[in-house]
Amino acid sequence: MERCFPNAGTALHHETPFQLLIATILSAQCTDRRVNQVTPVLFQYAATPETLRAADLGHIETIIHSTGFYRAKAKNIVGCARGIVERFHGKVPDTIEELTLLPGVGRKTANVVLGVAFGQPAVVVDTHVRRVAQRLKWSRANDPDKIETDLCRLMPKSQWTAGSSRLLLHGRHTCTARAPHCVGCVLFDLCPVEEKKRAARLKRGEPKTPQPLDIVEGVIDSL
Repeated sequence: MERCFPNAGTALHHETPFQLLIATILSAQCTDRRVNQVTPVLFQYAATPETLRAADLGHIETIIHSTGFYRAKAKNIVGCARGIVERFHGKVPDTIEELTLLPGVGRKTANVVLGVAFGQPAVVVDTHVRRVAQRLKWSRANDPDKIETDLCRLMPKSQWTAGSSRLLLHGRHTCTARAPHCVGCVLFDLCPVEEKKRAARLKRGEPKTPQPLDIVEGVIDSL
């Protein structure tokens, strides 16, 4: 997967950890492309915790309207900015425990900030990562926090950030929800669908494929 996505990372445009945090909150149920269209206007109006916490809520709602759930998001990003100023002296905290104290910030958002802005090992579990992990049987959980734990066990800590980013991109572009592009998929030999095909070939007396499922460790190491 490293060959397919050599520069895995966030597509959200930002210049500071705070801007990344706000953009990630806005990206919930919204495309990165749409968020990148909105944030330049937002950050021209209020680009720091100090300016955003004092911003007019109605004007913020107007700016971010196209991202969806704009009322809740406006309330969260203003509350988040206020929390950063009042709790953390205007600086975005760099621990998951502190980040998740802020309005609108769950583990997924916190891990994006930790991994991208602060360079810490962090596994981001969004809908794409969850789908890929479940299809490959790397996790049988539905809860994102439990899936995060399962992936942390599978991947070397040094690969948590890049690995989960590549899984996200793989789910977005290849292992899609409705029509996965199995032909040419770099993880196809690890997929249970392929396992069933192997079993059918063996029943017909055909030779076993030379790529067994135990290559999962090698693939994980290279995520």
